Amino acid sequence: MSNKITMGADGRLNVPNSPTIPFIEGDGIGPDVWKATKAVLDDAVETVYKGERKIDWIEMLAGEKAFNATGEWLPAKTLELAKEYLVSIKGPLTTPVGGGIRSLNVALRQELDLYVCLRPVQWFHGVPSPVRHPEHVNMVIFRENTEDIYAGIEAQEGSEKAKKLLQFLQDEWGEGGKIRFPETTSFGIKPVSKDGSERLIRAALQYAVEKKLPTVSIVHKGNIMKFTEGSFKNWGYELAEREFGEKVFTWAQWEKIKAAQNEDAANQALKQAQATGKILVNDVIADNFLQQILLAPQDFSVVATLNLNGDYISDALAAAVGGIGIAPGANINYKTGHAVFEATHGTAPRFANTNTMNPSSLILSGVMMLEYIGWTEAAEVILKALKEAIMRKRVTIDFYKLMNDATLLKTSEFAEELTKSIK
Repeated sequence: MSNKITMGADGRLNVPNSPTIPFIEGDGIGPDVWKATKAVLDDAVETVYKGERKIDWIEMLAGEKAFNATGEWLPAKTLELAKEYLVSIKGPLTTPVGGGIRSLNVALRQELDLYVCLRPVQWFHGVPSPVRHPEHVNMVIFRENTEDIYAGIEAQEGSEKAKKLLQFLQDEWGEGGKIRFPETTSFGIKPVSKDGSERLIRAALQYAVEKKLPTVSIVHKGNIMKFTEGSFKNWGYELAEREFGEKVFTWAQWEKIKAAQNEDAANQALKQAQATGKILVNDVIADNFLQQILLAPQDFSVVATLNLNGDYISDALAAAVGGIGIAPGANINYKTGHAVFEATHGTAPRFANTNTMNPSSLILSGVMMLEYIGWTEAAEVILKALKEAIMRKRVTIDFYKLMNDATLLKTSEFAEELTKSIK
């Protein structure tokens, strides 16, 4: 029997009992947190499934380790393995300095067309937080992963490309006057497509339907970028009404009822929709959203947003629940099944090989991976063990510094704490 995870004709993953899953241990603190994560994942699978299931790990190279071994930051073989085996997991990677690949993470997302960056954000009881009510934060971010400024279409100030683009804006569009300092301007182009926007928002809506969540909020800056982010909002409303019909009630529908009748009628329609379990699809301007997640995070459950907004929002929300060290993430193509689960923090090279850093981000990304392949029982025991360790204040240095009467554990000891609880 094949040990490859495959995508079935029904759009569901076919997962053997011993799937081969490629991993990238990562740079800097990557080897430390990966070793801890692997131990926890393996122990949970062994304990829960009594040896009937097991992950067959295979290493693929990227980052400094790859460069030292092959002279390439992202070898073709790595992309082949990620494509062939569908599901993989990775530690943090160094961004090469001075030319070449602008970001290894972005390159992986582009090459595998991983159009959803999935970032669930929740607070674990006992985790130190800078906000008064972190328990109110419980939402899932769907960040578009392949377009926006991350597409990397740029022209450096003074370059021939910048001069040609400036000339085009002046001659063809008559927009040269809007550029304040034309001779010293760099340019960036922000592509946002209807196809790319719709597949991201569709995934967010499907998730809300499956999980029975109350809202999907389209976060955008369409009041300024009317034809990119504004279109993202409009395409989202149109798709929600067209493809999800009676399952949703959109803010655009509320506006139509208000215009045709009055505000009371619109509010009555909204109340009736919520009473019957329909998902409310609304939109929020990005800067206001960053305010609202501090003032009223309980009002949001699923968020669909563009690439740059999603970057800011994900990190801001992670800070509210204890920091990026405990924030998991995944990059997914729901059509092909390809998925790369990842630590969301950096490589922290200063702490490489010190066995001191918190492995929770990668462990929780591993939990997401287990859920993705349908091994939810193993995912649940890890989550329970992690919560118990934090409650007992047996934590790594990041939390130890912020807790009273905590016990300081090394990275490997934290993993051992979880495996003891799992068993």
